[in-house]
Amino acid sequence: MTIIKRIIAYPLSILYYFFFFLILGIFHPLQWLAFNIGGYTWHKRVVDILNWSLTLCLYILGTRIKYINKYKLPQNAPFIIVSNHQNLNDIPPIFWYLRKYHPKFVSKIELGKGIPTVSYNLRKGGSVLINRKDSRQSLNALSKFGSYIEETKRSAVIFPEGTRSKNGIPKRFSENGLKILVKKIPSAYIVPLTINNSWKILEYGYWPLTIGLKITFEVHEPIKCDSMTFEELFLKTEKTIKNAIIK
Repeated sequence: MTIIKRIIAYPLSILYYFFFFLILGIFHPLQWLAFNIGGYTWHKRVVDILNWSLTLCLYILGTRIKYINKYKLPQNAPFIIVSNHQNLNDIPPIFWYLRKYHPKFVSKIELGKGIPTVSYNLRKGGSVLINRKDSRQSLNALSKFGSYIEETKRSAVIFPEGTRSKNGIPKRFSENGLKILVKKIPSAYIVPLTINNSWKILEYGYWPLTIGLKITFEVHEPIKCDSMTFEELFLKTEKTIKNAIIK
């Protein structure tokens, strides 16, 4: 960042963090009320507004978000949304843009507690929490999650890198989790998704945050899971996502 942008970044970062944590504080009890009174339907509506609010927080930093989607997604079919991962701020825009498809995330088990609003949503909203140090737990959890997505015709979101890419360069994709989901959701379409530039929000650390970025979320052509072997499916998905990453 230039000196002027860095100076401006400090007060904007303060505003961003203020509203970010305010939203988490407000929506934790709202989620609890919605889930316990209105069940999944009410809870989903509250979570939609939550992710819209968190996405708006990025605009405080002068962030411009662009969604690119040249394809019409199939109707009445479950999706496995496969994406690269650059920042925790990837998740609210993905959720908000694809909200009509009820996206549920494959997340590490550590996120299931201790974070207001976020942990509650992961536990109650249909996402799956996996322990990457316990292969048996991960296998069982992903298998149940896949069956749930197949039955409800909702969407699974998985980041095959396993962790965020802090410099925008994609890490190696792991096939294990995706392989289980493809097996347990045989009627699904894989929807490759490429995220660009969100890593730059934390390019200089958590303080100050980078301002004035343009972040893109590009949806690629859906691929029917049973249209090819898993090996071909995995390679095509990984290549599609990585080829669209801005170097």
